[in-house]
Amino acid sequence: MKKVLLVLCALVLLVGTVAEGAEPIKIGCLVQLTGSGATWGEHHRDMSIIAVEEINAAGGLLGRPVELVVYDFRGRQEDAVNAARRLILEDKVQVIAGTNFSGCQIAIVPISEQQKVPIVSFSATNPAVTVDPQTGQVRPYSFRVCFTDPYQGKAIAEFLGTKLNLKTAAIFHDVGSDYSEGMKQFFEDHFPKVGGKVVGTYGYRDGDVDFRAQITQAKATGAEAVFLPGMYKEMALIIKQAAEMDWKPVFIGGDGYSPAMTEIAGDAMNGTYWLTHIATDDPDVQPLVKKYEERFNKKPVEIVSCTLAYDTIMWIADAVKRAGEYDGAKIRDALANTQGLQLPDFVLTVDPATNTPHNKPTAILVFEGSVEKLYQKVIPQD
Repeated sequence: MKKVLLVLCALVLLVGTVAEGAEPIKIGCLVQLTGSGATWGEHHRDMSIIAVEEINAAGGLLGRPVELVVYDFRGRQEDAVNAARRLILEDKVQVIAGTNFSGCQIAIVPISEQQKVPIVSFSATNPAVTVDPQTGQVRPYSFRVCFTDPYQGKAIAEFLGTKLNLKTAAIFHDVGSDYSEGMKQFFEDHFPKVGGKVVGTYGYRDGDVDFRAQITQAKATGAEAVFLPGMYKEMALIIKQAAEMDWKPVFIGGDGYSPAMTEIAGDAMNGTYWLTHIATDDPDVQPLVKKYEERFNKKPVEIVSCTLAYDTIMWIADAVKRAGEYDGAKIRDALANTQGLQLPDFVLTVDPATNTPHNKPTAILVFEGSVEKLYQKVIPQD
């Protein structure tokens, strides 16, 4: 196998009551630093560094220093698999943080289970990440710190149909994305249950930059709303080009959203809605913002990515402590049995049937005056 991935960050910070000469506890970290999700990946990496530095400053784990080993998986399944293999087989890690894409996370499940190394995703929301859709059984070594797509699709459909009282919607979806296709399905299933109707679906592929043909077709349907279950660059271009074509439906999307969309869409972002993991102005995460600014001498753009990464590393650290040794199978058991773990933005209790946080709060944002604002908080009950 040709080795095309490089170690982008390896930290061993010997601070606190770490035993001198102790072998480090390695935490693998899969982030996207190349491609359309690079801004997320940079914040995932940077906040993971901060979390590891704090852990080492407090004495490490099990009396040993923590080493963070980071690979760029470039948003591609093949690279994610190669990186996971290298982390497990060469770097000998016993637990991995990442990725943020459902398709990539699903792709690395086989080696994770074969080698008994748990992987905790930052934001892979497709149910198949942690539950095998063929058997309905939980994937024992795959976890997530975020909510799932069914809840996103259900919550967005209900918000459009009951809160905004909009009854017709079009969908623009990435036909090559497990995340996007899953979100599309969940929205299509639930929107009719709240009196809505999907009047058209329009496919595209990651990296496309011209959506005028799809916009022309969707505009002709008279759709009141457009659901965007995609990634931020394509979603921003769709919103921008729709405004240029004098079409202004209500746009709403899920956690593929990014504040960086304003750099592309500008004022066209005003009046759009987004369901995401946490609001930028949430007071619970302001301490993390301050830590980021002090460590990297700049303001974080992706508060959600920062929060999810910090939560993930701290959850892993807690599991290693409770496992009592650096062993993948025992760390897996500790992750699955997490109850009442206080993290900066919520209290984590894991549903062992799905390896997903139970009733994790979410946020619906609205853009006003070119600034995102918290519209309402939602706590899933599914």
